[in-house]
Amino acid sequence: MSHYPAVYALRAVYALRAVHSLRAVYALRAAHASAIEKFQAMFNPLIFTSSDSIETAGKDLSLKLVVYQGLLFLNPCNGPELMTISAEERLSLSYSETFQDLAVVHDIFSRMRKEDPVAWCPEPWGGPGFWSITKYDDIQFVSKNPALFSSDGKLGGITLPSNEMIQNRMKAEGNFPQQGEPEEGGSVFQSGTSMIMMDPPEHVRNRRVVAPGFTPQKLDDLTTGIRLRAKEIIDRLDGQTEVEFISTVAAELPVQMLAELFGIDQALRHKLFEWSNTIIGGDDPDIVVSADQFRTAIMELVTFGMEQYQDRKANPGEDLISMLVHTEVNGEPTNLGDYLSTLLLLVVAGNETTRNSISGGILALSQHPDEKRKLLDDPTLISKAVDEIIRWVHPVIYMRRTAIQDTMIGEQAIKKGDKIALWYMSGNRDEDKWASPFTFSLDQQGARHLSFGYGQHLCIGWRLAEIQLQVLLEELLARFPNISSKGKVSRMRSNFLNSIKTMQVTL
Repeated sequence: MSHYPAVYALRAVYALRAVHSLRAVYALRAAHASAIEKFQAMFNPLIFTSSDSIETAGKDLSLKLVVYQGLLFLNPCNGPELMTISAEERLSLSYSETFQDLAVVHDIFSRMRKEDPVAWCPEPWGGPGFWSITKYDDIQFVSKNPALFSSDGKLGGITLPSNEMIQNRMKAEGNFPQQGEPEEGGSVFQSGTSMIMMDPPEHVRNRRVVAPGFTPQKLDDLTTGIRLRAKEIIDRLDGQTEVEFISTVAAELPVQMLAELFGIDQALRHKLFEWSNTIIGGDDPDIVVSADQFRTAIMELVTFGMEQYQDRKANPGEDLISMLVHTEVNGEPTNLGDYLSTLLLLVVAGNETTRNSISGGILALSQHPDEKRKLLDDPTLISKAVDEIIRWVHPVIYMRRTAIQDTMIGEQAIKKGDKIALWYMSGNRDEDKWASPFTFSLDQQGARHLSFGYGQHLCIGWRLAEIQLQVLLEELLARFPNISSKGKVSRMRSNFLNSIKTMQVTL
């Protein structure tokens, strides 16, 4: 095989001409590292501009070939509408580091919604690539059509393998991932059989196992306890003028409620917090420093789950774990694998999303003092404040689906097997759904936010999360009306969760 970089450039152009698809170029990869180095040394970042126009989807597009992160790309550079979204920006969505600056990501998504609402995005290391869905209505369409778009773990699950995750895997295992390999168990949410990675009818049956723990009556019964716990947490702040908010407040209420729902000793709540952080924080070197640490967290959680399983077999109660152990699906008890996968899901989801909403809410109110003043002056606005905070914060950034047949999203043809990223953080800023989507306002008028998902996979604990956020805000502002974030917050490195690691607040 030739080692001359020009050959690869020409092959890329010829491939585009043959298939008449911009998407094809994102699947092309230089065969040799030496060729990549020569490209970058001679032409980086621009390789050349094609002298020919290429007919694609009825549009004449002049294309420029670029090398970025070891991949070849062709960018549209003119045509009926100027495309401003670069190959680098498309690729950057696979990097957790990108989401450290939310303003940068929102800028990319704003242009995608306008120019390319169903945008093809490459992945590093030869990954298959994915479609970025950025418009509210398109996200809803995919979410409510499981017959077209699957969440099945066997097809890759609900998350995208980030570049940082792949890099960590390489360091741990000493191997270079091959084409498509990141699809196999790269994330805790890409393997297993929990209901979040099931399609109907299995998803419906398994969701019914957990649903009794989140009925309106059950939530009403929990609300009094939530308020008592919130007050106890806030009591510990008396006499202090400044605290680290995440560890002292935002993380405390969700893990206390998880312990109560599970029917376990409150002393174990710190382990729930530790396991959740380690399992979901694999992209962040401050959280997971080694593969052994990740494996240890998984094994400890599995051991905990098995102990609880055996105990509830012998001593059933009214808690969620008892429900998982004793509720039958299709006339059979929940199998052990499904039980453990669902328990893991409840630990992570019950901790992370609520914590992120609480911390993000205090940050938003701190950054928008006029809106905070509205709430202080009129506490009846609390429901509007909760809705706006969750829209603004988008604690879960996206979910992934896999097309299980050829179909269309808007005007874009989607092939069977294509990966779909539903960018909730983009849908929550859709200019067609809110008059002022980039304004944090308790008077916001528009659609219901997408932060808890939509359709069959709407977060089963969404109402519990809202109640915890509402109660904690009411109690915090009543006791500390001047509470405000101080300094720069530290965000977890993730393209999946919008999570604050540390945040100082003044009281």
